[in-house]
Amino acid sequence: MKAIAIDDEPLALSIIESFCGSVDFIALEKTFTKPSEALKHLRKFPVDLIFLDIQMPSVSGIDFYKEIKQETQVIFTTAHSQYAVEGFTLNATDYLLKPFTTERFLQAVNKAKEFYSFQHQKTDVTSQHIFLRADYSLLKINIEDILFIEGLDDYLKVHVQGQKTIVTRMTMKAISEKLPSKEFIRVHRSFIVPFSKISHVRNKTIFLPGGEIPIGGSYENAFLKIYSK
Repeated sequence: MKAIAIDDEPLALSIIESFCGSVDFIALEKTFTKPSEALKHLRKFPVDLIFLDIQMPSVSGIDFYKEIKQETQVIFTTAHSQYAVEGFTLNATDYLLKPFTTERFLQAVNKAKEFYSFQHQKTDVTSQHIFLRADYSLLKINIEDILFIEGLDDYLKVHVQGQKTIVTRMTMKAISEKLPSKEFIRVHRSFIVPFSKISHVRNKTIFLPGGEIPIGGSYENAFLKIYSK
């Protein structure tokens, strides 16, 4: 896993660098004391994981993470426990309260490794489920229960039959790669639907048990070509 660390205290960065050196699945590529420099780096060189201090002079780690448009895991590091709840609402992988031990660090990075493995698994034709991260957990979702998927900026709302809607920090492209391409199709910049749930189509609108989904102009021809077969 490619990683960077951001903290306004060089000593804190040295500790993280030392801890990362003790595990063989994290490559800590760079460390930054200035969030602005880290942001420039991320635009050119995306990473899988960020160790991110929350209380920094120029910008809070929480605000910094909200600005990142790529799918990157984050482990927040801070000396202030009051930020924990807000950190986890951003689907943080973990929250390390300074000073943290080697054991606590390993617990956090192993969680990151586990989720990284789930993120990069390929769904084949025999797979019946996918894993999504929400509510501070990895959720196992049966593919056949998905009614439709709705995109909201950097988040997705996965509407599931018989369950409450799942909200996860993920892009439409990323979830498309996890779904069987013969069973799901993107019909709008903000919607993915399963063919099996479509009851009928009328006036550029798809009707299914979970609601009515508009067909986007740039997706119409591809959808109708497949659906009419």
